[in-house]
Amino acid sequence: MTRVGLYFGSFNPVHTGHLIIAESMKRLNVIDQIWMVVSPLNPFKKKDGLLDHNIRLTLIEKATKGNEFVRGSDVEFDLPIPSYTIDTLDVLTAKNPKTRFSLIMGEDNLEHLDKWKKSQELIDRFVIYVYPRLNHFTDKFESEKNIIKIDAPIIELSSTAIRKAIKSGESIRYITADIVKEEIERNNYYK
Repeated sequence: MTRVGLYFGSFNPVHTGHLIIAESMKRLNVIDQIWMVVSPLNPFKKKDGLLDHNIRLTLIEKATKGNEFVRGSDVEFDLPIPSYTIDTLDVLTAKNPKTRFSLIMGEDNLEHLDKWKKSQELIDRFVIYVYPRLNHFTDKFESEKNIIKIDAPIIELSSTAIRKAIKSGESIRYITADIVKEEIERNNYYK
């Protein structure tokens, strides 16, 4: 069985923090690959300022080029919008019977997991690796054996802050991969 960790997100845009979390997962040696699943529209977020999902996927592919451990995924592009994690996992497990999927999420998302569609089924069927987030801590799922808090750096970067910096003309150097920064600047994304 191939072990694939699914890292869902808008990735609007992908930044260094996302990639640091991916590398942290690699060091744990609990998965063989990470698929960064680009969500066309998160049910809990507004569409304002959201780049086209194909562009966001391209930015991930550019940021992870040459990294065999991490890749972008377009699995949700053909699913109904908004997409729900449990539905995506049903599609993926049906298409990939020899793959064991798990989830990777920040503790900020874990706090609200009980509001997700079929959240208990999600918890029962899949291991969920949770990385720490600044000012977020929840013990509501402490008794769930499939929810595993991992040791990873606390990242204070956010895509929202990057978009704000771009709009105000500030540099995003080192906040995202150089190739992503160049692509954003070349195409005037987020201005």
